[in-house]
Amino acid sequence: MIGYATLGTNNFEQAVAFYDALLALMGGQRFLESDAMVAWVNDPAQPGLCICKPYDGKPATVGNGTMLALAVDSNDLVDQVYAKALALGATDEGAPGPRAMPGFYAGYFRDLDGNKLNVFHLSQPAG
Repeated sequence: MIGYATLGTNNFEQAVAFYDALLALMGGQRFLESDAMVAWVNDPAQPGLCICKPYDGKPATVGNGTMLALAVDSNDLVDQVYAKALALGATDEGAPGPRAMPGFYAGYFRDLDGNKLNVFHLSQPAG
């Protein structure tokens, strides 16, 4: 259903370095790139994450209520990705831990441009 998600940036080089380091923990690799965008995937047949300079040339802004969720395969990896994000300069939006439903473990942060993300592991299917 979702092919990829895109986040805008006002500091392209800094954002690329942030996501190169962060997504590498999750097995992410660059898939597409140009002088205005980079996309990462774990598998080209699965959804990916893209950062870009806004096409219209105006400053990138964050959406109120907008969040990108990154799925990983263990609570330990949630902790690692969250810690790496903060070490790379992200800001805390909620430390890793159990959340609203049984088996859902997540940590929340904002990237260097203020985009909100979470990294989560769902140990049991919802329902």
